[in-house]
Amino acid sequence: MPISAPTTLGIYVSIPFCRAKCSYCNFASGVYGNERLAEYVNRLTAEIRSSSRRAAGWLAALPENVDSVYFGGGTPSLLSVEQMQRILEALQEVFSFAPQTEMTLECAPGQLSDSLLQALPRLGINRVSLGVQSFVDREAAAVGRLHTGAVVLAEIARLRGAGIDEINVDLIAGLPHQTMASWRTSLEAAIATGVSHLSVYMLDVDEDSRLGREMLAGGARYGVGLVPREATIADMYGEACERFSQASIAQYEISNFARTGHESRHNLKYWTRQPYVGFGLDAHSFLHTCDGNAVRVGTTDDLTKYLDHSARETVTSVSAAEAIEEAWFLGLRLSAGVSLLAMEQNIGHTAMRAFQPVLGVCEQEGLLTRDGDSVRLTQPGRLFANEVFARFLSVLPAQEDFIRQASAGPKLQDLKNQGVFA
Repeated sequence: MPISAPTTLGIYVSIPFCRAKCSYCNFASGVYGNERLAEYVNRLTAEIRSSSRRAAGWLAALPENVDSVYFGGGTPSLLSVEQMQRILEALQEVFSFAPQTEMTLECAPGQLSDSLLQALPRLGINRVSLGVQSFVDREAAAVGRLHTGAVVLAEIARLRGAGIDEINVDLIAGLPHQTMASWRTSLEAAIATGVSHLSVYMLDVDEDSRLGREMLAGGARYGVGLVPREATIADMYGEACERFSQASIAQYEISNFARTGHESRHNLKYWTRQPYVGFGLDAHSFLHTCDGNAVRVGTTDDLTKYLDHSARETVTSVSAAEAIEEAWFLGLRLSAGVSLLAMEQNIGHTAMRAFQPVLGVCEQEGLLTRDGDSVRLTQPGRLFANEVFARFLSVLPAQEDFIRQASAGPKLQDLKNQGVFA
Protein backbone atom coordinates (compact mmCIF):
# COMPACT_ATOMS: atom_id res chain seq x y z
CA MET A 1 0.00 0.00 0.00
CA PRO A 2 2.14 2.91 -1.20
CA ILE A 3 2.15 6.10 0.80
CA SER A 4 2.28 9.63 -0.57
CA ALA A 5 5.51 11.53 -0.07
CA PRO A 6 5.78 12.86 3.51
CA THR A 7 5.81 16.58 4.17
CA THR A 8 5.96 16.99 7.95
CA LEU A 9 7.27 14.85 10.78
CA GLY A 10 6.26 14.15 14.35
CA ILE A 11 8.94 13.58 17.00
CA TYR A 12 8.58 11.51 20.17
CA VAL A 13 11.19 11.87 22.92
CA SER A 14 11.17 9.20 25.63
CA ILE A 15 12.20 10.25 29.16
CA PRO A 16 11.74 7.02 31.16
CA PHE A 17 12.48 8.43 34.63
CA CYS A 18 9.96 8.57 37.50
CA ARG A 19 9.90 9.46 41.17
CA ALA A 20 7.73 6.42 41.83
CA LYS A 21 6.57 3.52 39.66
CA CYS A 22 2.77 3.25 39.56
CA SER A 23 1.37 -0.25 40.01
CA TYR A 24 -0.67 -0.13 36.76
CA CYS A 25 2.21 1.17 34.61
CA ASN A 26 3.35 -1.09 31.75
CA PHE A 27 5.81 1.35 30.16
CA ALA A 28 9.60 1.00 30.09
CA SER A 29 10.20 3.46 32.91
CA GLY A 30 11.60 3.34 36.41
CA VAL A 31 13.08 5.14 39.40
CA TYR A 32 16.72 6.05 38.71
CA GLY A 33 19.15 8.61 40.15
CA ASN A 34 20.13 12.01 38.77
CA GLU A 35 23.47 10.63 37.59
CA ARG A 36 21.65 8.12 35.38
CA LEU A 37 19.42 10.88 34.05
CA ALA A 38 22.45 12.99 33.10
CA GLU A 39 24.00 10.01 31.33
CA TYR A 40 20.72 9.39 29.54
CA VAL A 41 20.51 12.96 28.22
CA ASN A 42 24.04 12.61 26.80
CA ARG A 43 23.08 9.40 25.03
CA LEU A 44 19.77 10.86 23.84
CA THR A 45 21.27 13.98 22.29
CA ALA A 46 23.89 11.89 20.49
CA GLU A 47 21.12 9.67 19.11
CA ILE A 48 19.21 12.71 17.84
CA ARG A 49 22.27 14.08 16.06
CA SER A 50 22.74 10.75 14.26
CA SER A 51 19.17 10.83 12.86
CA SER A 52 20.04 11.28 9.20
CA ARG A 53 22.64 8.51 9.20
CA ARG A 54 20.28 6.10 10.97
CA ALA A 55 17.38 6.86 8.62
CA ALA A 56 19.63 6.27 5.61
CA GLY A 57 20.46 2.85 7.06
CA TRP A 58 16.75 2.07 7.17
CA LEU A 59 16.37 3.27 3.55
CA ALA A 60 13.80 5.69 4.96
CA ALA A 61 12.85 9.26 4.15
CA LEU A 62 13.34 11.55 7.14
CA PRO A 63 11.40 14.80 6.63
CA GLU A 64 13.20 17.87 7.94
CA ASN A 65 10.05 19.85 8.70
CA VAL A 66 8.53 19.13 12.10
CA ASP A 67 5.07 20.16 13.30
CA SER A 68 4.72 18.11 16.51
CA VAL A 69 7.07 17.13 19.33
CA TYR A 70 5.99 14.98 22.28
CA PHE A 71 8.05 14.43 25.44
CA GLY A 72 6.68 11.26 27.04
CA GLY A 73 7.76 8.86 29.73
CA GLY A 74 8.11 8.31 32.52
CA THR A 75 7.97 11.82 33.84
CA PRO A 76 9.71 14.23 31.45
CA SER A 77 8.97 17.14 33.81
CA LEU A 78 11.80 15.78 35.99
CA LEU A 79 14.27 17.20 33.46
CA SER A 80 16.15 20.34 34.46
CA VAL A 81 15.86 23.46 32.32
CA GLU A 82 19.42 22.90 31.10
CA GLN A 83 18.70 19.27 30.14
CA MET A 84 15.51 20.19 28.31
CA GLN A 85 17.36 22.94 26.47
CA ARG A 86 20.13 20.57 25.41
CA ILE A 87 17.62 18.11 23.96
CA LEU A 88 15.77 20.83 22.07
CA GLU A 89 19.01 22.29 20.73
CA ALA A 90 19.98 18.86 19.38
CA LEU A 91 16.58 18.53 17.70
CA GLN A 92 16.86 22.00 16.18
CA GLU A 93 20.27 21.16 14.72
CA VAL A 94 18.71 18.36 12.68
CA PHE A 95 15.12 19.49 12.06
CA SER A 96 13.23 22.66 11.15
CA PHE A 97 10.31 23.47 13.42
CA ALA A 98 7.18 25.02 11.92
CA PRO A 99 6.11 28.32 13.56
CA GLN A 100 3.05 26.68 15.16
CA THR A 101 4.67 23.37 16.10
CA GLU A 102 2.69 21.53 18.77
CA MET A 103 5.14 20.72 21.58
CA THR A 104 3.80 18.59 24.42
CA LEU A 105 5.38 17.77 27.78
CA GLU A 106 3.99 14.98 29.97
CA CYS A 107 3.93 15.95 33.64
CA ALA A 108 3.05 14.26 36.91
CA PRO A 109 1.01 16.74 38.96
CA GLY A 110 3.17 18.35 41.63
CA GLN A 111 6.43 17.34 39.93
CA LEU A 112 7.04 20.36 37.70
CA SER A 113 9.67 22.71 39.11
CA ASP A 114 9.11 26.46 39.12
CA SER A 115 12.24 26.94 37.02
CA LEU A 116 11.12 24.53 34.28
CA LEU A 117 7.57 25.86 34.37
CA GLN A 118 8.71 29.43 33.78
CA ALA A 119 11.05 28.28 31.00
CA LEU A 120 8.44 26.30 29.04
CA PRO A 121 7.18 29.15 26.81
CA ARG A 122 10.74 30.23 26.03
CA LEU A 123 11.65 26.66 25.13
CA GLY A 124 8.64 26.38 22.83
CA ILE A 125 6.61 23.96 24.97
CA ASN A 126 3.00 25.01 24.42
CA ARG A 127 1.04 21.95 25.57
CA VAL A 128 1.14 19.87 28.76
CA SER A 129 -0.38 16.45 29.44
CA LEU A 130 -1.08 15.72 33.11
CA GLY A 131 -1.14 12.10 34.31
CA VAL A 132 -4.00 12.57 36.77
CA GLN A 133 -5.73 9.14 36.44
CA SER A 134 -8.16 9.99 39.26
CA PHE A 135 -9.28 13.09 41.15
CA VAL A 136 -10.23 10.85 44.09
CA ASP A 137 -7.28 10.81 46.49
CA ARG A 138 -7.85 7.27 47.76
CA GLU A 139 -7.78 5.85 44.23
CA ALA A 140 -4.71 7.81 43.18
CA ALA A 141 -2.80 6.74 46.29
CA ALA A 142 -3.78 3.08 45.83
CA VAL A 143 -1.83 2.84 42.55
CA GLY A 144 1.18 4.85 43.67
CA ARG A 145 0.33 8.34 42.43
CA LEU A 146 1.95 11.00 44.58
CA HIS A 147 -0.59 13.79 44.03
CA THR A 148 -4.02 14.69 45.38
CA GLY A 149 -6.95 16.23 43.59
CA ALA A 150 -6.08 19.58 45.14
CA VAL A 151 -2.55 19.35 43.75
CA VAL A 152 -3.95 18.71 40.26
CA LEU A 153 -6.12 21.83 40.39
CA ALA A 154 -3.19 23.90 41.68
CA GLU A 155 -0.98 22.55 38.88
CA ILE A 156 -3.49 23.51 36.21
CA ALA A 157 -3.64 27.02 37.67
CA ARG A 158 0.18 27.23 37.67
CA LEU A 159 0.33 26.16 34.02
CA ARG A 160 -2.22 28.74 32.97
CA GLY A 161 -0.40 31.38 34.98
CA ALA A 162 2.74 30.60 32.98
CA GLY A 163 0.88 30.93 29.68
CA ILE A 164 0.23 27.23 28.97
CA ASP A 165 -3.42 26.96 27.97
CA GLU A 166 -3.33 23.70 25.99
CA ILE A 167 -3.70 21.11 28.74
CA ASN A 168 -4.65 17.43 28.61
CA VAL A 169 -5.82 15.38 31.58
CA ASP A 170 -5.45 11.58 31.56
CA LEU A 171 -7.99 9.43 33.44
CA ILE A 172 -8.07 5.66 33.99
CA ALA A 173 -11.28 3.66 34.39
CA GLY A 174 -10.85 0.54 36.53
CA LEU A 175 -8.52 1.58 39.36
CA PRO A 176 -8.72 -0.17 42.76
CA HIS A 177 -11.49 1.27 44.99
CA GLN A 178 -13.16 2.90 41.97
CA THR A 179 -16.95 2.83 41.81
CA MET A 180 -19.32 4.38 39.32
CA ALA A 181 -20.02 7.14 41.85
CA SER A 182 -16.33 7.94 42.39
CA TRP A 183 -15.73 7.77 38.63
CA ARG A 184 -18.41 10.38 38.12
CA THR A 185 -16.61 12.53 40.66
CA SER A 186 -13.44 12.37 38.55
CA LEU A 187 -15.34 13.06 35.33
CA GLU A 188 -17.10 16.07 36.80
CA ALA A 189 -13.83 17.41 38.22
CA ALA A 190 -12.07 16.97 34.88
CA ILE A 191 -14.83 18.78 32.99
CA ALA A 192 -14.91 21.57 35.55
CA THR A 193 -11.22 22.34 35.02
CA GLY A 194 -12.06 23.56 31.52
CA VAL A 195 -9.01 21.87 30.01
CA SER A 196 -9.01 21.60 26.24
CA HIS A 197 -8.27 17.85 25.97
CA LEU A 198 -9.10 14.70 27.92
CA SER A 199 -7.95 11.09 27.55
CA VAL A 200 -9.69 8.06 29.04
CA TYR A 201 -8.04 4.65 29.24
CA MET A 202 -9.52 1.42 30.52
CA LEU A 203 -7.22 -0.42 32.93
CA ASP A 204 -4.82 -2.73 31.10
CA VAL A 205 -4.43 -6.17 32.63
CA ASP A 206 -1.17 -7.63 31.35
CA GLU A 207 2.08 -9.02 32.66
CA ASP A 208 3.96 -5.78 31.98
CA SER A 209 2.65 -4.07 35.13
CA ARG A 210 2.75 -5.12 38.78
CA LEU A 211 -1.01 -4.77 39.15
CA GLY A 212 -1.65 -6.71 35.94
CA ARG A 213 0.71 -9.55 36.89
CA GLU A 214 -0.95 -9.82 40.31
CA MET A 215 -4.43 -9.95 38.76
CA LEU A 216 -3.39 -12.61 36.24
CA ALA A 217 -1.82 -14.65 39.02
CA GLY A 218 -4.93 -14.41 41.19
CA GLY A 219 -3.03 -12.62 43.97
CA ALA A 220 -4.17 -10.00 46.45
CA ARG A 221 -1.49 -7.27 46.40
CA TYR A 222 -1.90 -3.76 44.99
CA GLY A 223 -5.62 -3.75 45.72
CA VAL A 224 -6.41 -6.45 43.17
CA GLY A 225 -9.62 -7.43 44.95
CA LEU A 226 -10.82 -3.83 44.76
CA VAL A 227 -10.54 -3.50 40.97
CA PRO A 228 -14.00 -3.09 39.37
CA ARG A 229 -15.42 -5.86 37.18
CA GLU A 230 -14.89 -5.63 33.43
CA ALA A 231 -18.58 -4.86 32.83
CA THR A 232 -18.37 -1.98 35.30
CA ILE A 233 -15.22 -0.62 33.62
CA ALA A 234 -17.02 -0.75 30.27
CA ASP A 235 -19.94 1.19 31.81
CA MET A 236 -17.46 3.75 33.17
CA TYR A 237 -16.06 4.27 29.69
CA GLY A 238 -19.53 4.75 28.29
CA GLU A 239 -20.34 7.22 31.06
CA ALA A 240 -17.24 9.25 30.20
CA CYS A 241 -18.21 9.38 26.51
CA GLU A 242 -21.71 10.56 27.40
CA ARG A 243 -20.69 13.18 29.94
CA PHE A 244 -17.93 14.64 27.79
CA SER A 245 -20.31 14.86 24.85
CA GLN A 246 -22.82 16.75 27.00
CA ALA A 247 -20.01 19.15 27.91
CA SER A 248 -19.16 19.73 24.20
CA ILE A 249 -15.92 17.78 24.51
CA ALA A 250 -16.05 15.65 21.37
CA GLN A 251 -14.60 12.17 21.04
CA TYR A 252 -12.27 12.02 18.04
CA GLU A 253 -10.51 8.72 18.82
CA ILE A 254 -11.31 5.73 21.04
CA SER A 255 -9.43 7.16 24.02
CA ASN A 256 -9.23 10.87 23.17
CA PHE A 257 -11.65 13.78 23.55
CA ALA A 258 -11.17 17.46 22.77
CA ARG A 259 -12.93 20.76 22.61
CA THR A 260 -13.34 22.02 19.05
CA GLY A 261 -9.99 22.70 17.41
CA HIS A 262 -7.90 21.25 20.24
CA GLU A 263 -7.29 17.70 19.00
CA SER A 264 -3.71 16.49 19.50
CA ARG A 265 -1.81 16.87 16.24
CA HIS A 266 0.82 14.40 17.43
CA ASN A 267 -1.68 11.70 18.40
CA LEU A 268 -3.41 11.99 15.04
CA LYS A 269 -0.14 11.15 13.28
CA TYR A 270 -0.25 7.69 14.85
CA TRP A 271 -3.81 6.95 13.75
CA THR A 272 -3.42 8.30 10.21
CA ARG A 273 -0.06 6.62 9.52
CA GLN A 274 1.85 9.84 9.11
CA PRO A 275 5.64 9.77 9.67
CA TYR A 276 7.09 10.12 13.15
CA VAL A 277 10.48 9.37 14.65
CA GLY A 278 11.17 8.32 18.24
CA PHE A 279 14.26 8.93 20.33
CA GLY A 280 15.25 7.29 23.59
CA LEU A 281 14.38 4.14 25.51
CA ASP A 282 11.61 1.99 24.00
CA ALA A 283 10.86 4.69 21.41
CA HIS A 284 9.30 3.82 18.06
CA SER A 285 9.39 5.32 14.59
CA PHE A 286 7.24 5.02 11.49
CA LEU A 287 8.79 6.37 8.30
CA HIS A 288 8.19 6.13 4.57
CA THR A 289 10.80 4.17 2.65
CA CYS A 290 12.56 4.73 -0.65
CA ASP A 291 10.17 2.36 -2.48
CA GLY A 292 7.11 4.26 -1.30
CA ASN A 293 6.17 1.80 1.45
CA ALA A 294 7.05 2.06 5.15
CA VAL A 295 9.29 0.85 7.95
CA ARG A 296 8.77 0.62 11.70
CA VAL A 297 11.75 0.94 14.04
CA GLY A 298 11.98 0.34 17.79
CA THR A 299 14.72 0.84 20.37
CA THR A 300 15.46 -1.41 23.32
CA ASP A 301 13.45 -1.20 26.55
CA ASP A 302 16.54 -2.07 28.63
CA LEU A 303 18.06 1.13 30.03
CA THR A 304 21.52 -0.35 30.59
CA LYS A 305 21.70 -1.68 27.03
CA TYR A 306 20.46 1.63 25.67
CA LEU A 307 23.12 3.58 27.54
CA ASP A 308 26.01 1.32 26.53
CA HIS A 309 24.86 0.91 22.91
CA SER A 310 24.75 -2.89 23.29
CA ALA A 311 21.24 -3.37 21.86
CA ARG A 312 20.41 -2.99 18.19
CA GLU A 313 17.29 -1.28 16.92
CA THR A 314 14.57 -3.52 15.53
CA VAL A 315 13.80 -2.53 11.95
CA THR A 316 10.68 -4.04 10.38
CA SER A 317 9.50 -3.42 6.85
CA VAL A 318 5.74 -2.95 6.67
CA SER A 319 4.43 -5.41 4.10
CA ALA A 320 1.54 -4.58 1.79
CA ALA A 321 -0.81 -6.76 3.84
CA GLU A 322 0.36 -5.20 7.11
CA ALA A 323 -0.22 -1.73 5.66
CA ILE A 324 -3.83 -2.68 4.96
CA GLU A 325 -4.18 -4.08 8.49
CA GLU A 326 -2.94 -0.80 9.90
CA ALA A 327 -5.17 1.27 7.66
CA TRP A 328 -8.22 -0.61 8.98
CA PHE A 329 -7.48 -0.87 12.69
CA LEU A 330 -5.84 2.53 13.08
CA GLY A 331 -8.44 4.28 10.93
CA LEU A 332 -11.32 2.68 12.79
CA ARG A 333 -9.97 4.05 16.07
CA LEU A 334 -10.89 7.51 14.81
CA SER A 335 -14.44 8.79 15.17
CA ALA A 336 -14.26 9.87 11.53
CA GLY A 337 -13.68 6.23 10.59
CA VAL A 338 -12.34 4.87 7.29
CA SER A 339 -13.19 6.14 3.83
CA LEU A 340 -14.27 3.11 1.81
CA LEU A 341 -13.56 4.87 -1.47
CA ALA A 342 -10.01 5.77 -0.43
CA MET A 343 -9.42 2.23 0.80
CA GLU A 344 -10.62 0.75 -2.50
CA GLN A 345 -8.41 3.14 -4.46
CA ASN A 346 -5.42 1.90 -2.45
CA ILE A 347 -6.03 -1.86 -2.54
CA GLY A 348 -8.21 -2.34 -5.61
CA HIS A 349 -11.81 -3.40 -6.17
CA THR A 350 -11.19 -7.16 -5.96
CA ALA A 351 -9.37 -7.01 -2.63
CA MET A 352 -11.90 -4.56 -1.24
CA ARG A 353 -14.76 -6.86 -2.17
CA ALA A 354 -13.35 -9.50 0.19
CA PHE A 355 -13.94 -7.17 3.16
CA GLN A 356 -17.63 -6.61 2.37
CA PRO A 357 -18.88 -9.66 4.34
CA VAL A 358 -17.03 -8.50 7.48
CA LEU A 359 -18.36 -4.98 7.05
CA GLY A 360 -21.88 -6.32 6.63
CA VAL A 361 -21.79 -8.61 9.67
CA CYS A 362 -20.28 -5.93 11.93
CA GLU A 363 -22.92 -3.49 10.75
CA GLN A 364 -25.73 -5.97 11.42
CA GLU A 365 -24.37 -6.60 14.92
CA GLY A 366 -24.28 -2.86 15.66
CA LEU A 367 -20.50 -2.67 15.89
CA LEU A 368 -20.04 -0.54 12.77
CA THR A 369 -22.14 2.11 11.09
CA ARG A 370 -21.91 3.69 7.65
CA ASP A 371 -22.13 7.42 7.10
CA GLY A 372 -21.96 8.15 3.39
CA ASP A 373 -18.56 6.97 2.18
CA SER A 374 -17.23 6.32 5.70
CA VAL A 375 -17.50 3.37 8.04
CA ARG A 376 -16.86 3.84 11.74
CA LEU A 377 -17.20 2.09 15.07
CA THR A 378 -20.40 2.56 17.04
CA GLN A 379 -20.23 3.12 20.82
CA PRO A 380 -20.59 -0.66 21.47
CA GLY A 381 -18.04 -1.21 18.69
CA ARG A 382 -15.48 0.87 20.56
CA LEU A 383 -15.86 -1.39 23.59
CA PHE A 384 -15.26 -4.48 21.43
CA ALA A 385 -12.78 -2.81 19.07
CA ASN A 386 -10.18 -5.57 19.33
CA GLU A 387 -12.74 -8.15 18.22
CA VAL A 388 -13.75 -5.98 15.28
CA PHE A 389 -10.12 -5.51 14.26
CA ALA A 390 -9.48 -9.26 14.49
CA ARG A 391 -12.29 -9.91 12.01
CA PHE A 392 -10.72 -7.58 9.47
CA LEU A 393 -7.31 -9.16 9.95
CA SER A 394 -8.73 -12.64 9.31
CA VAL A 395 -9.60 -11.59 5.75
CA LEU A 396 -6.06 -10.62 4.79
CA PRO A 397 -4.15 -13.91 4.26
CA ALA A 398 -6.29 -14.86 1.25
CA GLN A 399 -5.96 -11.39 -0.20
CA GLU A 400 -2.20 -10.94 -0.16
CA ASP A 401 -1.77 -11.46 -3.93
CA PHE A 402 -4.32 -8.79 -4.75
CA ILE A 403 -2.90 -6.43 -2.15
CA ARG A 404 0.63 -6.95 -3.41
CA GLN A 405 -0.41 -6.14 -6.97
CA ALA A 406 -2.25 -3.00 -5.86
CA SER A 407 0.64 -1.82 -3.71
CA ALA A 408 3.48 -1.44 -6.18
CA GLY A 409 5.21 1.64 -4.82
CA PRO A 410 6.79 4.50 -6.78
CA LYS A 411 10.40 4.25 -7.86
CA LEU A 412 13.18 6.01 -5.99
CA GLN A 413 13.46 8.52 -8.85
CA ASP A 414 9.78 9.41 -8.40
CA LEU A 415 10.42 10.26 -4.76
CA LYS A 416 13.47 12.32 -5.73
CA ASN A 417 11.34 14.24 -8.20
CA GLN A 418 8.87 15.03 -5.42
CA GLY A 419 11.64 16.53 -3.33
CA VAL A 420 11.72 13.83 -0.65
CA PHE A 421 15.45 13.30 -1.14
CA ALA A 422 18.08 15.91 -1.96
